[in-house]
Amino acid sequence: MHEFSIAYDLYATARRTAIDHHAGRVIKVIVEVGQMAMVNPEQVVFLFDTIKEDDLLFEKTILECNEISPQTKCSCGYSGNEIFICPECGALPELVKGREIVVTSVEIEVDD
Repeated sequence: MHEFSIAYDLYATARRTAIDHHAGRVIKVIVEVGQMAMVNPEQVVFLFDTIKEDDLLFEKTILECNEISPQTKCSCGYSGNEIFICPECGALPELVKGREIVVTSVEIEVDD
């Protein structure tokens, strides 16, 4: 169940960002999850909510997971979203996007 370690890493990244910027709380964490990452975004959100439960920095924090479609390219020049067979030449295209899990934004509230 690698979703737990992913949820924990997202929590730790957001917490580190909040502490580095002297935040009073974390409002929202936005993550891009590639469809080929073999991760269930709903489970990640559930586990993130469980991990942050007792942390006052994360009271009412929302984790937003946006799924990213796969993008491929082939040595023949094809570029698109076919992941198994290049429609131009029949070769196996290279996956260039869609396997990543990236924190794109951490929205925080800074105490003055």
